[in-house]
Amino acid sequence: MEILGTTLRVCVDDLDASAAFYERLTGAPPLRFERGGVSVAAVGCFLLMSGPAEELEILRKVSATIAVTDVDEAHRTLTANGAHILAGPVPTPVGRNLVALHPDGSVFEYVDRKGE
Repeated sequence: MEILGTTLRVCVDDLDASAAFYERLTGAPPLRFERGGVSVAAVGCFLLMSGPAEELEILRKVSATIAVTDVDEAHRTLTANGAHILAGPVPTPVGRNLVALHPDGSVFEYVDRKGE
C-alpha cells in the first residue's frame, strides 16, 4: 500500500473564519463541500469541519485522513495486519474512502481518487 500524504482533521466552530486563516497560512484556496450535515473546507493539508455537535463528536474520533493510491489495496493490507474496517469502502465527492480501527486503537480514514 502506497501512502501519498496525510491530511490533518480540524473541527471548528466558525468555518469561514478558520478557512480564511488556513488559506493565509498555506496560500491554498479552500475547496468547500458538504458531507451529511457537516460543512467542510479542504485547505492545503488541513481538512476543516463544522456542523452539529453530534456529527463532530464522531468525526473527532478519526485522527487523520491518509491518501493512498488504492482504497481496495489499503483494505486488504489493513485487514491482513489486524485492523478492523469500521466503514467503507464508499464513494466520496473526490474518490473512495474507508475508516479503519488500527490494533492500537487509532482510527484513520483512508482515501483514494478513484471513482467507482
